Amino acid sequence: MKLLFRWALRLRGWKLSDKPFPMDKKAVVIFAPHTSNWDFVTMVMAKFAYGIKVRYLGKHTLFAKPFGWLFRALGGLPVARHKNSDIVGQVVQLIEENEQIYLALSPEGTRKYTPYWKTGFYHIAQRAQIPLVMFYLDTKTRTIGFSDLFNISGDIDADMAKFKAYYADKVGYNPEQTSLIQTKQYYLQSRKTRDDNNTDKI
Repeated sequence: MKLLFRWALRLRGWKLSDKPFPMDKKAVVIFAPHTSNWDFVTMVMAKFAYGIKVRYLGKHTLFAKPFGWLFRALGGLPVARHKNSDIVGQVVQLIEENEQIYLALSPEGTRKYTPYWKTGFYHIAQRAQIPLVMFYLDTKTRTIGFSDLFNISGDIDADMAKFKAYYADKVGYNPEQTSLIQTKQYYLQSRKTRDDNNTDKI
């Protein structure tokens, strides 16, 4: 399987970084930049090419018949996304129930541009007390790779700055749709500060 998917990636012009996947019993694997439907396909091919059992979350209804078996075979884990459901709690429970798990999440949450990242991935890692791994694809160099294990500090804005620095030179399929790496709270506060400054100048 590894050889087959490595060949398939090379056929599409991609190469895997020489840096090996940082093995640990459990980790949250964040994927960025997420700007295209091709991201999921490339990620799945890369996980088989590396030979790692990365799992991902999917809406529970996707795992019903007739195609539920396919999503499970590709590493999917069903979660109930009801209005009042505790998604973070559900995922932490899934992590605790597995002896070994690498859970892939896209902080952008969508392939379209957003002015901030969703922070569920951070809270999951924090509550489960497991490290993060930054997974990337870079269309500029046609390279796919991973960071070292990253232990979150608890200072989310400081850690976001480190994520931003790591992904600064990584280019997605559609660069204009790359989201800003900051929390929603930081974005709203920055916008409020700009608005207040503009008001003072009037």
